[in-house]
Order: sequence, then C-alpha cells, then structure tokens
Amino acid sequence: MTVKIRKVGNSNTLTVPNNIEPTAKEYEVYQGRDGVIIYVPKHKNLFHDENFIKNHELTQTEAAGGKLIGAEIPKE
Repeated sequence: MTVKIRKVGNSNTLTVPNNIEPTAKEYEVYQGRDGVIIYVPKHKNLFHDENFIKNHELTQTEAAGGKLIGAEIPKE
C-alpha cells in the first residue's frame, strides 16, 4: 500500500490506511537518516508521575558492593 504526503496548512500529512488500526491517539514522530519516518505511540513516563514515584521504591543497591562514585552518589 502506498500513501502520499498532502499539504494541510503549514504541515505535511500522511494518511493512515483503514486496514491499520491505531493503538493510540498521540504519536511521537522521528525521521531516520535514510528518510524512514517512524511513528511511535506516545506513553506517559512513569518516572515523571508523582503518584507512581510516591508509591514505589526506586532506590537501587549496588550489585558489586563497594563505595559509590561520581553521578551514582545521591544528592542530599
């Protein structure tokens, strides 16, 4: 199946064929070096959700043990 880019106002639009069922209402769009256009369903980032952060333990224990260095040291 082929779709054509259409000019709508100041934007270019690609139509979604009827045989493709969208899984989201919003998509993030990226273009690869070779011209490929990729649409990715937009999801909420749980690590920016105050309720999620409040209800989950997000600290991590160092598996190798030892002293923390650099950016691993928590800011107080």
